[in-house]
Amino acid sequence: MTPAQAARLLRRASRARRRAEKSEVRRFTRHSRRRRIAVLVGAGALLGTAGLVTAAAFSPLFALRTIEVQGATRIAEGDLRSALDDQLGTPLPLLDLGRVQRELAGFPLIQSFVTESRPPDTLVVRIVERTPVGVVRDRKGFDLVDSAGVTLQSTAKRPDGYPVVELTDADVRSIPFRAAAAVLVALPADLAAQVDSITARTTDDVSLKLRGGQRVAWGSASDSVRKAQHLALLLKQNPAEVHEYDVSSPGVGILR
Repeated sequence: MTPAQAARLLRRASRARRRAEKSEVRRFTRHSRRRRIAVLVGAGALLGTAGLVTAAAFSPLFALRTIEVQGATRIAEGDLRSALDDQLGTPLPLLDLGRVQRELAGFPLIQSFVTESRPPDTLVVRIVERTPVGVVRDRKGFDLVDSAGVTLQSTAKRPDGYPVVELTDADVRSIPFRAAAAVLVALPADLAAQVDSITARTTDDVSLKLRGGQRVAWGSASDSVRKAQHLALLLKQNPAEVHEYDVSSPGVGILR
């Protein structure tokens, strides 16, 4: 091969290499452009969808129009709705749930609550009311309290249907009150209705006075469910001469 021929072959090889490089660059660039376009189209679709959802959620179509209250028996549903009606007209995602909590905290009968936004225009408020267990005397009259000692109602006259909780030099924050409350919570409704008063001197010295005048020596608040069941059986026998029932030892009943 002459030098001239070798030079021609070298030039051909160089041109072929440059064409291959240009082709590869075009191929890579074309794929990159396609990927970029796909990413941009996908991002645009997501942003558009998010924008539509946001616009719809914050539009008047999703403004609060109905407040539904569930679980209220002692509290008037109308009072609860009135406390929250300043939220009416607010889009559901913008409801001030902190304010809802503050407003409902003004109802001592509410023990707990949960809220649920139900599109397009409803707020559901599910409440759990406190359960009164007894009455505590004070200087002004009587306080109806739950097992935690929270005052649910204050009246000058004793409320019907609830036993008086007699505490010796103690209040609703004391251990004796908690013992008395534990006993009252353990009583079935028909048995609780027969209790006129409950006295707790210490956590281990609880006694009941029934509406018929009989006394019940209860002892400690432990095993109160078993004691209540045992007392219910003893009361069914109802001997006319019984003045005191002693259920302080679970499973053992002493009649006096």
